[in-house]
Amino acid sequence: MKKPITFLVVLTSIASIAGSKNSKPNILFAISDDQSFAHTGFAGCNFVKTPAFDRVAREGVYFSNCYAGSPGCAPSRSTIVTGRYHWQNEQSGQHASSWMKNHVPFVDLLEANGYATGRTGKGVAPFRYARTPMDSLWRATDAAGIEHSQIRYQKCSLNDERTAEGISDINYFENFKYFVEHVRGDKPFFFWYGAKEPHRDYERDSWKRNGKKLEDDELPGFFPDHEIVRGDLLDYAVEIEWFDLHLQRMLAYLEETGELENTIVIVTSDNGMPFPRAKANCYDYGVHVPFAIRFPKEFPGNRIVSDLLSFTDLAPTILELTRTSTKGMLPISGVSILNILKSKKEGTVNPSREYVFAGRERHSSSRYMNRGYPQRLIRSKDFLLIWNLKPDRWPAGAPQVIKSGTKNELVPMFGIDEQGKHHAEWAFTDIDASPSKSFIVENWQGAKFRYFFDLAVAKRPEYELFNVKEDPFCLDNLAGKPEYACVEQEMKITLLAELKKSADPRIVGPEKELFDSYIRYSPIREFPRP
Repeated sequence: MKKPITFLVVLTSIASIAGSKNSKPNILFAISDDQSFAHTGFAGCNFVKTPAFDRVAREGVYFSNCYAGSPGCAPSRSTIVTGRYHWQNEQSGQHASSWMKNHVPFVDLLEANGYATGRTGKGVAPFRYARTPMDSLWRATDAAGIEHSQIRYQKCSLNDERTAEGISDINYFENFKYFVEHVRGDKPFFFWYGAKEPHRDYERDSWKRNGKKLEDDELPGFFPDHEIVRGDLLDYAVEIEWFDLHLQRMLAYLEETGELENTIVIVTSDNGMPFPRAKANCYDYGVHVPFAIRFPKEFPGNRIVSDLLSFTDLAPTILELTRTSTKGMLPISGVSILNILKSKKEGTVNPSREYVFAGRERHSSSRYMNRGYPQRLIRSKDFLLIWNLKPDRWPAGAPQVIKSGTKNELVPMFGIDEQGKHHAEWAFTDIDASPSKSFIVENWQGAKFRYFFDLAVAKRPEYELFNVKEDPFCLDNLAGKPEYACVEQEMKITLLAELKKSADPRIVGPEKELFDSYIRYSPIREFPRP
């Protein structure tokens, strides 16, 4: 009888240790890089398989209307960790600029509240963090936490299971496992899993050996139906599945170790797909992202919620969940959604959440003097209004760069050389280089494809209004149409009021061109004066 008693004591001790470790919930925050809302199995996409995301959405709460802070990575990620619109975060909200110390991320507050924090892969980037003590105003480490990415795949080795060239060599799961077993100690953890997928570059035609078929593609209405575009979309799907595979392993590991039920799992993406008229655009496929959160012990699951969710709402929600004070952070613009998460309702849970807001400034170096394409957006349940503050500028970037090594010699118009080949770095550089981009530009004169070229790169009116419920691809601009005048006017007034309330420099000044003045720490292209 003594052995069973001893065994019972051991089990009791283990349970006691687990209980002390789990007095606060863990948080696993998983974020892909460039994935639009439509591209998960749970959302009904047939050409991508996402069992891990689907499980979180099925067992948790799926938000069908989540909007990123921006259609570009750095400003959007800035919004996540500060709970503030990117236009409130000075340099710390702008692509490839510097992260200033005063913009304290919620991750720091969690650490001060007893959490072990860390990350693997891409954090809050691209930003320039402090290099030496001379950078005294800059934050020293990534705003998502200390990186744990040492465990990597070795090319051509037996353990290299990567499904395509271009996929990062970081073994995300093994780094997460190392953090849990060797870094977090007896503390609850916040871990940021920042995949570098499905950000470009892709291995062209990797879909062919990954069991995909061109006919399975579901093309957005702003893409031409051609095998080059279809194949590009399937290569994108291969990389989404890689992100999901490592998330699946993390979930299985937490389940095996008995920690899954005490872990809040949040899965999303930073902005939309890296294709023309998506990423770096405020249309739905640029800012509408997947979002699901699972924590069955607190949040009734198997629910689809249609309430509008902004990335500004994530920081206050996480702080409230962990009973962490906001002291030390700059004023937060978002509002916690904990009441929605704890509700048992589906559909519209909180009718007062009528609008969300987002926008963009600079993305790539794509215009004269490194100027951006400022946009602000307001989204209701049914409508999306975009304010293009500089409609005289090219939305996808200038159509010509100055030839490298010269003072004023221009490359050919639209970046198309004498052989008819498009060079992606020569024109429209706010669109990531891709087979889809090159195909659309190379065929711009053809009657069949000119429509898609104009959708991607042509100059746009100051205001664009779309009924996204009926027009999810944002193709029919309703701005200026008498039958939508009331909707347009109400959304303009509401957007302007929010921009004033949040002290957007573009609106309240005194330096309305402030964003174009921030130093960019990524390569700069030279463009002719417009």
